[in-house]
Amino acid sequence: MKSLSGCGPLLAVVVALGLSQSLHAYGTLGHEIVGAIADQRLANTETGRQLNALLGSLTLERASVMADLIKSWDKNGPDDPKSFHYSAWPQIDAQLRDFWKANPPTHDAKSATPSHHWFHYTDVPIMPAQKYGDGQAGRNKWDIVHMIPYCVDVLRGKVPEQNERKITKPIAIILLAHYLGDLHQPLHVGAAYFDAKGQMVDPAEDKSSLEDEGGNTFSIELNDEPPRTRGQHKKKFHGFWDNDTVNSLFPDVPEKLAKKERQTQIEPLEKKLIHEMATSEPKNWRLPPKIDIGNYAEAWADEIMPIAREAHARLEFRDVKPLQEEDRVVASGEAVEKPVTGTIGYRTWATNVVRDELQKAGWRLADLLEKALKQPGPQK
Repeated sequence: MKSLSGCGPLLAVVVALGLSQSLHAYGTLGHEIVGAIADQRLANTETGRQLNALLGSLTLERASVMADLIKSWDKNGPDDPKSFHYSAWPQIDAQLRDFWKANPPTHDAKSATPSHHWFHYTDVPIMPAQKYGDGQAGRNKWDIVHMIPYCVDVLRGKVPEQNERKITKPIAIILLAHYLGDLHQPLHVGAAYFDAKGQMVDPAEDKSSLEDEGGNTFSIELNDEPPRTRGQHKKKFHGFWDNDTVNSLFPDVPEKLAKKERQTQIEPLEKKLIHEMATSEPKNWRLPPKIDIGNYAEAWADEIMPIAREAHARLEFRDVKPLQEEDRVVASGEAVEKPVTGTIGYRTWATNVVRDELQKAGWRLADLLEKALKQPGPQK
C-alpha cells in the first residue's frame, strides 16, 4: 500500500502486518482514493483546519484504512506486545485501542456488545427489490447505515465523546473516512439469500434461508478469464469488487510485476486519477437539501441497492450449498458470468461502477465532514 503524501509510516504498518493480498485493493487503494479526494476538496478550508486540529498530521487518505488495519488486533488483542502501534499519532493510537476494546470481534449476533466488524456493512436482501427501510432482514442497529450517523452525531455534539462505543471526534472522522468507501461498494450493502435448493429467496419469507455474506462465500468466474487450472486459487466474488475493480482503473500497469516495481509505475497514474476525481464534479452526488445529514447513509444505501442487484443479476449461481463458517452456517458456491451479447462484460461494467462510486464517496466524505463540523452561528 502506498500513500500519495508519503508512504513511510503507514506502509511500514502494512508490511509489519504481513498483509498478503494485492497492495492495490479496495481495502487500501480504493479507500485511500476516497480519502485523498476529500483531502484535496478540503485543503485550505475552515473544515480542513478543524480536521488538522483534531487529527494533527494524519490525513484522511491515511485515516481511511485504519478501520481495516485494526482488525489485525482481533487474534491477540491490541495490548499484545507484537501488535502494531501508530507511533506517529500516540493519542489517536490510544483512542483506536479503546475503540477496539469497546467493540471486540464476535460472531454472536445476539451479543449485547457489538463487534467493530459489524460497522462496515449491511446485508439488505437483493430480492425482492427493496430499500433499506422496507424491512428488517440483514439490517441491525450497529450496521453501517446506523454507524455513519452515529459518528456524525459525535462530531455535531449530539452524542458525547464519552460514549459506550468509545468513538471520540478523531475516531469518528477516521471511521467516516473508511465507512464512506465501504457504503459505496455494492456488496457492502446488498446480499443474496438462498433456500435449501440453491434458489435465491426473500429471507423475510423463508426464515431458514442462508446468505452469501455480501459475496464472501462465493467464488467468481468471468468470461474474460482463462479456465482455472487444477489447484488454482478461486477468486472470491466479494474480493473481486474489493480488489480487481480498483486495479482495473490502471489497465496499463501489468499485474505480474513485482510489487515495488508496480507501485513505481502506478503512482503517477494514481495521483493523476485522484486529481481528476477531486477537480471534476461527479454526476448526481448531491442529495436533496431537505434530507438531514443524519439520514444521508440510508439514502446512499438505497441508491446503491440497484447496483448490488445488478452485480448479482449478471451472474449465474451454481453448486449452492450450506457451508459451516466457525459458529454459523452460510450459503456457498460459484458465481459465473452469464453469456454477454451486445453489451460490455462484467469486469468492464463493474470497473466503471467502482470509478463512479469512489469519486462520489470522496466528494460526499468532504461534504459530510464540512456539514458535521460546521460551527453554529451566534444566537440572535
